[in-house]
Amino acid sequence: MERKVKKQAKFHIKTGDTVKVISGDDKGKTGKVLSVDTAKRRAFVEGLNMITKHVKPTAAKPEGGIEKKEASIQISNLMLVDPKTGEATRTGRKADENGKLVRYSKKTGEVING
Repeated sequence: MERKVKKQAKFHIKTGDTVKVISGDDKGKTGKVLSVDTAKRRAFVEGLNMITKHVKPTAAKPEGGIEKKEASIQISNLMLVDPKTGEATRTGRKADENGKLVRYSKKTGEVING
């Protein structure tokens, strides 16, 4: 019996990309992607979707307290910002001259590095 290997999902955004939020409380804001959770289809964006977390005192942080941190955002609510134009754009995939799949901007047709 063959064993099925689950492929890792490919998304239109990657860690380090600049994205724009297209729906939700932070609609219209932009930020840099800190990390992407492929299993849950969510991403953490710097400075967006902030939550307050109550932290118990520990040996490392004896005062404890309340800290603000980023919560994840559904990937479908994010749109990649084209680095050349600075506008949000849809993305596609095409093979480059080496046969490797690369992302490109559907608005300008230019390849997006990263």
